Amino acid sequence: MSRLQAEAPFIHPGCTITGSSFGTYVEIGVGSRVSNAVFGNYSYCDRTCDIANAEIGMFANIASFVRIGAPDHPMEKASLHHFLYRSASYWDDAEDDAAWFARRAARTARIGHDTWIGHGAMIKPEVTVGHGAVVASGTIVTKDVAPYTIVGGNTAKVIRRRYPEAIAAQMMELAWWNWDHETLRTALPDFRNLRAEEFLEKYS
Repeated sequence: MSRLQAEAPFIHPGCTITGSSFGTYVEIGVGSRVSNAVFGNYSYCDRTCDIANAEIGMFANIASFVRIGAPDHPMEKASLHHFLYRSASYWDDAEDDAAWFARRAARTARIGHDTWIGHGAMIKPEVTVGHGAVVASGTIVTKDVAPYTIVGGNTAKVIRRRYPEAIAAQMMELAWWNWDHETLRTALPDFRNLRAEEFLEKYS
């Protein structure tokens, strides 16, 4: 029997979760840190991921050691260091810089539905990875990734399209990720056996 369930996320040991919410059938891999993030239904991350200030769509596949929404340091100031904004850790009479943390939290990274983020990839703040896109292992993504596009490298460059544009448009219109759990189960044999074009021909 599957350990995944609709009622609560399956959070493996050693995780740190703060200010986040999870849809149905979500899994968070061992040792991951998730902060100020929203995970859509059926999405998961593998072990030792670091995800902050992010909106994760449905059916997102996030491999191990991925970092999403890595926060920046204040490069325009006289120093980059924590003491500027985590000041209460250094002095009894200083407060943390709440405005700095609020600006960080507002710089949301967005990962679309049915995406695959490969091992060790990094997605910077305010970047959107479109529905159906694939980010290759080790890629650093600093700009938006179009739907159903495969990118790789440092920094990310387009490798190829996952589907031709017409197929991608039809898949986005079908939006199967919005189907309910029982409909997904009924269509499971077709998800397994049909190519995208055949699947669209049957369900569009």
